[in-house]
Amino acid sequence: MSWKSSDRLMATIRHYAKFPATGVSLRQMVQFGDKPSTGTLFRASQFLSEELPIRLAHRVQELDDLPDGLNDMPSVTKVKDWYAQSFEEITQLPRPDLSRDVRTRLMKPAKHSGRQILQQLSEATPNPSIDEGESSGWGGLQNSSNGNGKARSLSRRYFATVDDTGDWPPELQIYNQRFAQTLHKIKRRHDGVVTTMAQGILEYKRRRQRMQIDGTIQSFLDRFYMSRIGIRMLIGQHIALTDQSHHRDPTYVGIICTKTNVKDLAQEAIENARFVCEDHYGLFEAPRIQLVCNPNLDFMYVPGHLSHMLFETLKNSLRAVVETHGMDKQEFPVTKVIVAEGKEDITIKVSDEGGGIPRSAIPLVWTYMYTTVDRTPNLDPDFDKSDFKAPMAGFGYGLPISRLYARYFGGDLKLISMEGYGTDVYLHLNRLSSSSEPLQ
Repeated sequence: MSWKSSDRLMATIRHYAKFPATGVSLRQMVQFGDKPSTGTLFRASQFLSEELPIRLAHRVQELDDLPDGLNDMPSVTKVKDWYAQSFEEITQLPRPDLSRDVRTRLMKPAKHSGRQILQQLSEATPNPSIDEGESSGWGGLQNSSNGNGKARSLSRRYFATVDDTGDWPPELQIYNQRFAQTLHKIKRRHDGVVTTMAQGILEYKRRRQRMQIDGTIQSFLDRFYMSRIGIRMLIGQHIALTDQSHHRDPTYVGIICTKTNVKDLAQEAIENARFVCEDHYGLFEAPRIQLVCNPNLDFMYVPGHLSHMLFETLKNSLRAVVETHGMDKQEFPVTKVIVAEGKEDITIKVSDEGGGIPRSAIPLVWTYMYTTVDRTPNLDPDFDKSDFKAPMAGFGYGLPISRLYARYFGGDLKLISMEGYGTDVYLHLNRLSSSSEPLQ
């Protein structure tokens, strides 16, 4: 039985879409402490059960209002239905009936050796990667008023450690588990969003006989995929916190590693990219990659995001090197990866001698569905379930999505090319970890 949305559900979604989302910073997500208790997790579930529907509603509404018939493409409708169905599941999950004293206790801050500590969240600073009021629709919702001049009430805080001296009623534990299961189901449902959306753009380009997409659709996709990164980050983090098995490693809080080792991750990304390259071109040995990095350099980050960005960037470099120098070359030039550590940023530079890109083509590198491969592969919706195992030359999503991952935590991705020689990609990662998510 396939799911169908109702008018009543769409009306509720439109209502939720009027509220602004609340940005969370990496540092706020880590301030949970390493072993969140039932009460603390319940407070986090409460925040997410209000925050996620608002974010999902914004996306449903935007997918509904897409211009030029893009909203009618079968794959786009499919994605919209996934978002609406997830909205329905979160909002309809029954809340536990709590006694008054449990409710009071949930609002009380944690005690620390007999004293009450008012553990307030460190404030999130504006994300430096997104200009205030940027034309792509970023920056408008970052202030804390809700449009009618009234400041939002501060009760919607992501983080609060709760006074955990006594036991909690079993309903809380049961609710936390059910909430995490619901999130898990939603995360799986949305695994194929990137490829299904790409398929929708292909349908649109075929229907409209277009080669490239215009700026409006481009900035919609930026907002849409950035929002998806945020939703998946909050969901993944909450599932990992609920599932206590992660606590074998004291450096992890959920999916965030407080001591992400840059050299280890870069080394692993290099091996993966070279393996994919050898496999794709049938090479005995892929071009070599030299890594210059302080082995003890670590910082707070989401290792999965960093791996993804490094792998995509390196894959592009290797492809350029092999295709510029020809597959039968005995000795390929070496690609260099240099990691520098500043006070604000950790910067990773990937320098290749892959012939570079003409200056006129550089803006195209950031457009979705632009690819130097002659024939855009027909996307099998199941092929790219994890977002991470992209083929050697996919459908032109590697760089734009990697740049969103970098910007999500206040970093950036920049590309400088010398046509006829090679390309340098600079991946800036914000060390300060206090910048808010870029919300739209």
